[in-house]
Amino acid sequence: MKAVVRSLFDSPLEIKRKNVDVIPGSGYMQAPTPTNPFHETLGLYHMTSPHEVDNFCSQLDASPHQREIIIRYTEAVYELFVGIVKKLAEGLGIKTKNIGIENWSYLLKINKYHFTHQTVGFTGINTHTDSGFLTILQDDEEVCGLEVMNKSDDFIPIDPWPGTLLVNIGDMATVWSNGRFHNVKHRVQCKDSKIRVSVASFLLGPRGTVEPSPELVDDEHPPKYVPTSFEDYRKLRFATKLHAGEALEKLLLYTPSSDKI
Repeated sequence: MKAVVRSLFDSPLEIKRKNVDVIPGSGYMQAPTPTNPFHETLGLYHMTSPHEVDNFCSQLDASPHQREIIIRYTEAVYELFVGIVKKLAEGLGIKTKNIGIENWSYLLKINKYHFTHQTVGFTGINTHTDSGFLTILQDDEEVCGLEVMNKSDDFIPIDPWPGTLLVNIGDMATVWSNGRFHNVKHRVQCKDSKIRVSVASFLLGPRGTVEPSPELVDDEHPPKYVPTSFEDYRKLRFATKLHAGEALEKLLLYTPSSDKI
């Protein structure tokens, strides 16, 4: 998959621009821009749909070999998402048959960071949380840069570990779990003058309303968040320019120091 990613980014610009948005931010993003100085991205919305996978491959003139790898990768990542969410639900005491994960939305984004000697020390992607439910990241095994914020608000480097995938919780999982799951603040730093590639798969969340699971709400655990949707929440993040999880506070029904609103 890494070899496919690198070869797709080597395609002519006019080919990459055929990868258009389905939802905002789901298609090709060219670098540099004022808000995106170092990395370019290609995206596949509804990565679990054979039709959308085929359309993505056709947009980029993917070869039969590239198509095969992309199909196998998206299928494998979907199976992994299902397994992880089932385990998360079981840990909370939720019956997995009530989740309906097969109807949730998914997004695949492949990234290429253009790091040089002049950019070492700069931030490739600013501090943020993922707005969706769950992220599976295949990081670059040779170029580090990913950092995660700990409970002391310090950034801890997550160095590449060959043969592994990194999984983190997003904002929608915090809402769905009624605050039991905590989103992860992270960023990408330029630490070496090399090209860095990554493959990020996002389980965005339920299509339609996202709210605390009924099995996690009772008299002792009232609902913490206003029902929303992934699309509306993403609009809220962009409108408020709160991309590091702070937008969740706009959905709170109450805070520890106040009555219910």
